[in-house]
Amino acid sequence: MSIDLTNPIFHDDAAAREHLEAQRWPHGPECPHCGEKRAEAITKMEGKAHRTGLYNCKSCREQFSVTVGTVFERSKVPLAKWVLATHLMAASKKGMSAKQIERMLGVTYKTAWFMMHRIREAMSIDPKRDGPIGGDEKIVEADETFVGGKSTNAKKGKPIPTKYPVMALVERGGEVRVKAVPDVTGKNVREALFTLARRESMLVTDEASVYYHPGKEFLIHETVNHSKRQYTDFCGFAHTNTVEGFFSLFKRGIMGSFHSVSEAHLQRYADEFAFRYNYRKVDDATRANAILKAAKGKRLTYRRPDKAQDA
Repeated sequence: MSIDLTNPIFHDDAAAREHLEAQRWPHGPECPHCGEKRAEAITKMEGKAHRTGLYNCKSCREQFSVTVGTVFERSKVPLAKWVLATHLMAASKKGMSAKQIERMLGVTYKTAWFMMHRIREAMSIDPKRDGPIGGDEKIVEADETFVGGKSTNAKKGKPIPTKYPVMALVERGGEVRVKAVPDVTGKNVREALFTLARRESMLVTDEASVYYHPGKEFLIHETVNHSKRQYTDFCGFAHTNTVEGFFSLFKRGIMGSFHSVSEAHLQRYADEFAFRYNYRKVDDATRANAILKAAKGKRLTYRRPDKAQDA
């Protein structure tokens, strides 16, 4: 099912709220403060004295709405615009810039940028929920790349753009895990491999020496020697084409949609592309609804620029 931009959930806040409640609470309202789920213990607050979508929990005597405990909490942006922005990010294969969101939603650039980072927070991998990839006799490809501008594109007299390393692990036919690392060292590679993949997996990498010792702790470790133009073995088992395909999409999105990203936010952009990759087998609407569901328990706030860092 494709996204119908004439759907009321993208234009009417009441419809957007009902849609968000249906995604977050498929079996009825749930108190985010104490976890109460019983229908008889939760009352919907009606009347002009209460804001729309407010509920009261009789167990903990706290009030809440569907946005409490999510990336949408305490936002002044209309909920319909949040739902639309979420669907646009879910449907854009190579991402969508904050300037584009600014134009389409009719908000300021600052608001669009903030909204997108909140949505990326919802798209981030939850280690407790998602866990490492791979497993018994499953194949995991690992590789690293550098994201940033090209030295050949630097104008005369201007500094060469900085490139930042990113590691990715892809389970063939499965999901991807991405991690922005400070540098491609044995320590960082080892930590990423053991955190993002199960050691009973079959690991496939290129000939880089940083994979040699960590690779010994996996079920098997096969390599391909790209420096000798070897891209697969004779039986087609050892190759890193899958993870390189993800990197290709990721880098095209960075260069084509965002043009450049800072090191501070690189992990969030990586999570955005990883989320879409992991939900590549479903339609855009299902992918967007998955983001709304994943917004639970995730908050993202930024320090005001006029406040001291250590305040």
